[in-house]
Amino acid sequence: MFASPLLTVLVVPLVGALAVGALGARPNAREAATLITATTLFVLVAALVPEVAAGGRPAVELFEVLPGLPIAFELEPLGMLFALVASGLWIVTSLYAIGYMRAHDEENQTRFFVSFAVSIFGAVGVALAGNMLTLFLFYEVLTLATYPLVSHHGTEKAVRGARTYLSVLFTTSIGMLLLAVIWTWVIAGTLDFRPGGILAGRAEGGVLIPLLALYAFGTGKAALMPFHRWLPAAMVAPTPVSALLHAVAVVKAGVFTVMKVIVYIFGLDLLSTTGVSEWLMYAAAFTILTASIVALQQDNLKRRLAYSTVSQLSYIVLGAALANAWGVIGGSMHIAMHAFGKITLFFCAGAIYVAAHKTEISDMRGLGRVMPVTMIAFMIGALSVIGLPPMGGTWSKWYLSLGAADAGQLVLVGVLMVSSLLNIAYLMPIPVRGFLFAPPDGPERPAIKEAPLFCVIPICFTAIGCVVLFFYSTDLLNLLQPLAGP
Repeated sequence: MFASPLLTVLVVPLVGALAVGALGARPNAREAATLITATTLFVLVAALVPEVAAGGRPAVELFEVLPGLPIAFELEPLGMLFALVASGLWIVTSLYAIGYMRAHDEENQTRFFVSFAVSIFGAVGVALAGNMLTLFLFYEVLTLATYPLVSHHGTEKAVRGARTYLSVLFTTSIGMLLLAVIWTWVIAGTLDFRPGGILAGRAEGGVLIPLLALYAFGTGKAALMPFHRWLPAAMVAPTPVSALLHAVAVVKAGVFTVMKVIVYIFGLDLLSTTGVSEWLMYAAAFTILTASIVALQQDNLKRRLAYSTVSQLSYIVLGAALANAWGVIGGSMHIAMHAFGKITLFFCAGAIYVAAHKTEISDMRGLGRVMPVTMIAFMIGALSVIGLPPMGGTWSKWYLSLGAADAGQLVLVGVLMVSSLLNIAYLMPIPVRGFLFAPPDGPERPAIKEAPLFCVIPICFTAIGCVVLFFYSTDLLNLLQPLAGP
């Protein structure tokens, strides 16, 4: 389609959005267009893996905004990982959304699928960005494209939640992230992502600390406390949107941005030698523990999972802040590991709502006997988020612990261990309640009633993915190894 494969990857979701909009009056054709677009995008992204894994860095520059400041794209290992996660999970999320939206007979389904495609366009643009300006622009596209998804139901509660979502993300990005981008341009004379960073020798410690704070808190999608409340507020959205927010695109764009800034703007050597990022380690640790404790207190399943996400995102921020090889690799791996675990959990929450019309954990006694496939998948996703073998989350947490130990931060090793215990405390009671407790109407075995097949198939796929990632983690490790430097 284009001379550059990167531009082809970028334009596919937009073409898909146009096709979905044009076919809005024909639901079957509209949804076929969604699935075809998602599959095409993943195939195109996957085709770039061998080149990037071999050390290649496909790139393209569109035009210069200012001399030396172009809109440019370049694919490196971290962007490759995020693009694979976003494009791959778009397929299963689209399949799930079809079953979910039809089961609920939702209104404005065409707008929903168009907005979803444009959101993926924003996420892929973030993944492929070759400099901080390009990343910032697509970061904002992603925020705008997801607003109609969060406010989808149109109720007062949905609109209020969407306004909170938009106001927090725009306030942080315009008020802090944009300021950090401009400040970096003034200091370094470039916004390019370069191995080793662009600030070494150009900025001193007195500048680096506030600049890092602007990036860390200005990237509101990373949900670092206290700029996290948009995420629980957005749970008013349909469950497929929750999957998009928590696993496919939005929060992953946030922590991806933090990791890119640490590796390619500041550079690991600069941060490790100056200790500038040490405060960020403890800010992340505070979020990890505090959000886990708040999650324990939530009876609504989606809100409990939302606070779990707030906690889990800070694992990735912590890995970046450690500024060493194992921390960066562990944090980057957690982007994929958490994506599969958390999307499984949200898919299960939506299936429970569709089939059993239950949203509160206290009402889910005996539900595993009614929905065994869904509840088994929930347990697999939970074990992956907890970090127990043979689930993918085991490896990312292991490498994060190695990174904390390598940095001499034994307190943070303890934080990771305590956090995993808290993960058990707020996730495992759900399948235990579902399988080991009798339903409220008596001990007899009720009839099995799973969600529609289009919901169950994606649940099974992502649950299996949690296990597959455990056994194929070496491939992921090899892909991400260049992030650690030579």
